[in-house]
Amino acid sequence: MTPIIFYSLSGWLRLDHGSRGVEAARALAFPLVTIPVAQQRTSTVLVYSHRPEVREAIIAAVGRRPAPDVGRVRFLEAGGVAEVLAAADAGEVDLAILDGEAQPTGGMGVSRQLKNEIDDCPPIVVTVRRRDDRWLATWSQADAVLVHPLDPLSAAETVASVLRRAQAEAADDDVSDAPAIERH
Repeated sequence: MTPIIFYSLSGWLRLDHGSRGVEAARALAFPLVTIPVAQQRTSTVLVYSHRPEVREAIIAAVGRRPAPDVGRVRFLEAGGVAEVLAAADAGEVDLAILDGEAQPTGGMGVSRQLKNEIDDCPPIVVTVRRRDDRWLATWSQADAVLVHPLDPLSAAETVASVLRRAQAEAADDDVSDAPAIERH
């Protein structure tokens, strides 16, 4: 029987119907990297706004999985500043998305307060209504800014980027906290 050879996204494959089964005809140019589902982390993202429709718009734009490499996202909604402060202070939050237009306290003020008062403050993304208000995010010490109306692609990319940085920093902290191995 003649072997069947075809090209797939992972490289050339040769199918034999004999005892050898499937074998790779050549080595792959790049390794396929997958993370087992058990090792993927679920990140908790706090979404703060006094308006439920704004919270829903943020959650819909970011999605439950902003990027395959950052894992799934679990959203925690907060309608008041006290809820935000309590969750961030308790260490329950991996990322906070704060509405800059929230009432009575806007997300930019809350961002600045969190960054200045919490030692291990989670990364913060602030949403603004006008593109010209992006400069306020530098005052608020936010890690990133999203502009309404939210574009789902840029919102997911921004959140994924901030989560990647936070996960990389956490991994670096874990490595630096590990005891040194002595070699004899």
